[in-house]
Amino acid sequence: MSEFQPLAVAAPATTANLGPGFDCLGMALDIWNRLEVYPVASATGGSPLVEVIGEGGDELATDSGNLTYRAMQFLFDEAGRDMPPLRLRCHNVIPLSRGMGSSAAAIAGGLVAANAICGDPYSPRELLEMAATVEGHPDNVAAAVMGGLQLVVSDGPQLHTAPIPVPDDMRAVLLIPETRIATADARAVLPSQVTVPDAVFNMGRVALLVAGMALDRPEYLDEATRDRLHQPYRQPLFPAIKVIFAAARDAGALGVFLSGSGSTVLALAKGREMTIAYEMFEAARLTGVPAKLEVTRPATRGAHVMSEVPSVG
Repeated sequence: MSEFQPLAVAAPATTANLGPGFDCLGMALDIWNRLEVYPVASATGGSPLVEVIGEGGDELATDSGNLTYRAMQFLFDEAGRDMPPLRLRCHNVIPLSRGMGSSAAAIAGGLVAANAICGDPYSPRELLEMAATVEGHPDNVAAAVMGGLQLVVSDGPQLHTAPIPVPDDMRAVLLIPETRIATADARAVLPSQVTVPDAVFNMGRVALLVAGMALDRPEYLDEATRDRLHQPYRQPLFPAIKVIFAAARDAGALGVFLSGSGSTVLALAKGREMTIAYEMFEAARLTGVPAKLEVTRPATRGAHVMSEVPSVG
């Protein structure tokens, strides 16, 4: 493959589940990792050069085990092409193991970059299918690739997705604890079976959540973001969530939930964002949970090549 021009890709943070939509709802957030890809004369020692700046800078792989590199290699293999010698620079702002889709952003960014180098042979839908294969769970990667709020269900290898409109004035208040929760640990505490009443509880609230967003009915969202399938079982991993949830609701949040498998708590709001953020932070502080705050909005775009071309670093 001939040498390519340097490029930069933006990949969003994502929140999954949104309360009741376990493994089937994901929403992109206006918080972005930046991936820069540069051609090099040859791969040093046969290994890629990966530089990680920011979140995960001292712990993420910098060789062929790097998740972004693996995603790029996956696409080149699918395309039947050799990956050209290249160097990656990952500017990461999405925290690791906080339920904000850091892995999904790494995968989506890598796939979009590789697709661009190949001349964009794959559609966003095809990129999503690749991302789900690499990630294993489609909810975060659907939002990371497609942007917005996505409903995604799988039927074996086949994915069915539907975008859900989100009101333009919707905001997201995130309490991001220092405490990490590994996805594997958060899944290990879930039961293998649930009761019919609990399943019905969540089914109805997923439908109500979709209606609340699509019809711009914020009054639906408090009830619509409640859950019985995963958050109650994950509370022992993060006991403060009940107090933080209550603080967010009392301060005027439209709905509140554990972002993905946690530990981040996300509150939906249309106004009073600073008050909600303060009360969530105070509730966390009083229960001994160090945390930081982020107020943002849903992102309408997924991972994409940026118009600005990075200078050769």
